[in-house]
Amino acid sequence: MTRISVKVDGTTYEDEVEPRLLLIHYLRDRLGLTGTPIGCDTSNCGACTVDLGGETAKSCSVLAVQCDGSVVTTVQGLAQDGEWHPLQKAFHERHALQCGYCTPGMIMAARDLLGENPEPSADDVRHALEGNLCRCTGYQNIVRAVLAAADAEAASSAAASASSGQEVAP
Repeated sequence: MTRISVKVDGTTYEDEVEPRLLLIHYLRDRLGLTGTPIGCDTSNCGACTVDLGGETAKSCSVLAVQCDGSVVTTVQGLAQDGEWHPLQKAFHERHALQCGYCTPGMIMAARDLLGENPEPSADDVRHALEGNLCRCTGYQNIVRAVLAAADAEAASSAAASASSGQEVAP
C-alpha cells in the first residue's frame, strides 16, 4: 500500500491505496464521486475525463499514486455554491445529451478548451472534443452547447467588468 494525499473537488484526502489502483476507481469506489463514469477502460472514449493539475486526463489511464500531491477536479466539482457551471447549464439547455454517459467527459474537455480559447469556432470545438466519443447525439447539440457556454462566459465577464467600472473592448 502507498500513502497519497490528493485534493479532489476542493477537499483533501489522505489515503492508503494499492499502487495499481486507477484514478477512476479511486474517485468512484473510495471517494463516492460517481459523476465520472467508467466508459471503456482503455482511454478511447473520454467519458472519464477529469482535470488533473490544470490539464485534462482520462482517469482510466492514470494511477491514483501518480496523483499524490495533485489537484483533481471532476464534473461534480464544477458547480459553485449550488450553481451549475456555464457548461453544465448549456448542455442541459441545448439538449446536448441523451443517455448522458459521455457528458461528464465532454464537459471537462470543453472546459479545458474554453480555458485556452474563450472564443472558439465550431471547428475548434470539434477538434477539442475529438478524444471524446458520444454514441447518441450526433455531436451537433454538443458543439452548440459549448459555443453557448463560451458566449455566456464572455457575457458574464463583460458584465463583471462593466460593474467594476473597467472598459470592455469590443
